[in-house]
Amino acid sequence: MKFLVSLFFCLAFTQAQADELKPLTLHLVGDSTMSDKPNLAYPERGWGQLLPQFLLPQLSVVNHAANGRSTRRFLNEGRWQLLLSELGRGDYVLIQFGHNDSKQSDPARYAAFDSDYQTFLTQFIADVRERGATPMLASSVCRRNFAEDGSLKRDLADYASAAAQVAKAAEVSFFDLQQHSCDLWQQLGKANSQPYFIQVPAGLYQKFPAGKVDNTHLTLQGASKIAQFFVQELKKQQHPLANYVYRELL
Repeated sequence: MKFLVSLFFCLAFTQAQADELKPLTLHLVGDSTMSDKPNLAYPERGWGQLLPQFLLPQLSVVNHAANGRSTRRFLNEGRWQLLLSELGRGDYVLIQFGHNDSKQSDPARYAAFDSDYQTFLTQFIADVRERGATPMLASSVCRRNFAEDGSLKRDLADYASAAAQVAKAAEVSFFDLQQHSCDLWQQLGKANSQPYFIQVPAGLYQKFPAGKVDNTHLTLQGASKIAQFFVQELKKQQHPLANYVYRELL
């Protein structure tokens, strides 16, 4: 009985805290590892798609992330300008790129980690601040790319480091999701990390009749884990948005 009474007062206090929160909007900007996936019959998910499950409804999440985008392409396609047109004073913007910026064979997307990538991120930060909103940076999700000796190839480390440098120079919050995800994949190993990424059998999906193994894009389990890392970092950093975290476990 004492437990139930204690639980009741705890829930009532939490609800009272939530009711006092000011409604805010968090905009997500990034690539396919973050974006919404409307085809729920296919197992791929972006971690931004799962993020609202960890948050109170007073924090609205607007996901602008899109498959195949880099900093350069997001800007050149007009997607960045569209976000700015929707941005309100007091909003937050989380920016996460790197996967497609690293594709040197594709000039429409490539942005070198030690030059254009940092330039674009710096521009994004300035644009957000100019509109009275708060920018935030995150490093890209680690690929599941293991070497023969069982070690994890951290092939996006240069982009993660570049994002951290820009965040430090601009004095914005930085969320090192690459470090968290790389460490977890390494800890789990090649076999046990597989459920976090796409692996579909042959003869099930029309788009992939021969089946598919994908070590970049996330399953529901993988997307949920990255979203969890983000909300845990909010709380660890005592970020203002940590007040809107409803839970750390689904």
